[in-house]
Amino acid sequence: MTVFDDPDIDAQALRVVKAIADEGSITGAAAVLGYSQPAISQQLKRLEQRLEVPLVERVGRSVRLTEAGRILARHAPAVTTALDAAAGELAELRGLRAGRVRLVGFPSASPTIVPRLLAELDTAHAGVVVTYLEAEPPEAVEAVREDRADIALTFSYPGDRDDPHGPSARGLSVEGIGSDDLLMVLPAGHPAASGRHVDVASLAGEKWIAGCPRCRGHLLQLCARAGFEPHIAFETDNAVAVEGLVAQGIGVATLPRLAAASFPLLPGVVTVPLPPAEARTIHVVTAHGADRVPAIRVTLAAITRLVADEAAP
Repeated sequence: MTVFDDPDIDAQALRVVKAIADEGSITGAAAVLGYSQPAISQQLKRLEQRLEVPLVERVGRSVRLTEAGRILARHAPAVTTALDAAAGELAELRGLRAGRVRLVGFPSASPTIVPRLLAELDTAHAGVVVTYLEAEPPEAVEAVREDRADIALTFSYPGDRDDPHGPSARGLSVEGIGSDDLLMVLPAGHPAASGRHVDVASLAGEKWIAGCPRCRGHLLQLCARAGFEPHIAFETDNAVAVEGLVAQGIGVATLPRLAAASFPLLPGVVTVPLPPAEARTIHVVTAHGADRVPAIRVTLAAITRLVADEAAP
């Protein structure tokens, strides 16, 4: 028998190989899978015996996957998701509503959407256990691709040249579930705060507070459409710090509504919505077919409802 003739591969074996690929060691794989190191080594040895091909090789004191191991690791997410979906459908036939969902989301979702999600699921679906990790959209999409997360809650801005839902999300399911208004954050009494919407061009002479270089792309595009390049004098991704600087008249900034809703508005600060065309889109990213797993499906439905609630003015 060869690995190409009649491979005897089970889902747990695939998870072991994928964990070794992710963690870079058998010890690390054992830790994330909740097994002892000898147990993982035994499972790996049995799999190599069945397949008649080595899956790992020693490099000094560590191990790395062979070509055969890398092939298994590459296919593991699609196979294990399909098996989980099948198990979920069978569970639904038995009337079960239990399961574990690994969620990863962007920072301003952490104090707004996620707490309400966990509370809602605890009340309506007590058997569904959700674990949560915070990450920016590119890392969140990658976590789903590498089977380290079941659901990624992400966002994108209109015209974003680095949209993480483009080629990097190829092969995954990406669904837009709502929008999050972009707000202009101004000192109280600023002339631009008098209307329903801000004329961005009128702020060309202001000092601006922007996020990290990777995060400020939409601000640069917003100002470019208004005919100027912003003078970025301060850099921070901390929304509280942004408002603190604005309150002192040190600069102006933009924040998504969810970020502004993460804490009470600081004294001396006002927010004015930018036009709806500037709003960011909120997405959920999963492996194809993941929504057939009951626990994932009810979690996705709850997230969609909560995004609509939280993003509303």
